[in-house]
Amino acid sequence: MKILSIAIPCYNSAAYMRRCIDSLLSGGEDVEILIVDDNTAEIADEYEKNYPGIVKAIHQENGGHGEAVNAGLRNATGVYYKVVDSDDWVDVDVYLDIIKTLKELVAGPQTVDMFISNFVYDKAGAKHKKVMRYKAFPENEVFQWDHAKKLHIGRYILMHSVIYRTQMLRECGLELPKHTFYVDNIFVFQPLPYVKTFYYLDVNFYRYFIGRQDQSVNEQVMIGRIDQQLLVTRLMLGYYHSAKITSYKLRHYMVRYLEIMMTVCSILAIKSGTDENMEKKKQIWEELREQDLALYMRLRWGFLGQSMNLPGKSGRTVSIAGYKISQKFFGFN
Repeated sequence: MKILSIAIPCYNSAAYMRRCIDSLLSGGEDVEILIVDDNTAEIADEYEKNYPGIVKAIHQENGGHGEAVNAGLRNATGVYYKVVDSDDWVDVDVYLDIIKTLKELVAGPQTVDMFISNFVYDKAGAKHKKVMRYKAFPENEVFQWDHAKKLHIGRYILMHSVIYRTQMLRECGLELPKHTFYVDNIFVFQPLPYVKTFYYLDVNFYRYFIGRQDQSVNEQVMIGRIDQQLLVTRLMLGYYHSAKITSYKLRHYMVRYLEIMMTVCSILAIKSGTDENMEKKKQIWEELREQDLALYMRLRWGFLGQSMNLPGKSGRTVSIAGYKISQKFFGFN
């Protein structure tokens, strides 16, 4: 039985995917590495040939990051499922500790739904590498939402920090949209109401490589793809609206996550400087008000919502200034 299935979406990634794959091979027979590619077949097939039973190459037409994650999930045989982007990598020693812990959990009385560890913003050219830790969570024990403290702003669970139980992802109906960027937010967000048990290990596992000019999280690239950011945010608002969320702490966390998503959409529209994108910003806020008035009031009149909706040119200048301060403090983009 495989403990962990790891999907690696590969798109135009021949230049750096080997570092990613090589960092994962030390998991040995406990893992399966699913290389989902559209134009790197030769490299993927090479690894499958050299590491039979560990590496599997999945060839498909380019459906974007989301469809690669979907393909990995369809093919996964491991108890747990992890996504590692092809330009990122993992700390090998920590990786082995995590596999050991997952094996203990599988053998024990509770196979937890979500496993959380830290990730490092490995920004190109930056001397200081910011680490995303989750001190709000109990360490080295199985816990539920009610045992967690309130997460501070900026301390959100991202795809880089999460390992999900494979069957739970299938049961919650997770299927990411094709040809859409930023779906990693959906990957983390949609399953949350189905997660009953957690485990947090305070180790720096995932190295999130950022700072390349062509990267999807590059600010100018994000502005050019604002329609996809808006689509992802609309889907997440719908998942929250339709979910049955009994835990107050989970509701609070999901609302804070949506607050960030609406902030990102708003600031991208403001920084684009176009009337067309400002109209799109106005539209998504109006849609939210019609769909869920209580959620709209919470997001629109919270600190971030007010900051993103200041009137006039001077208001937009203040919004951008606040965003830049947050950007520098939290180290994103």
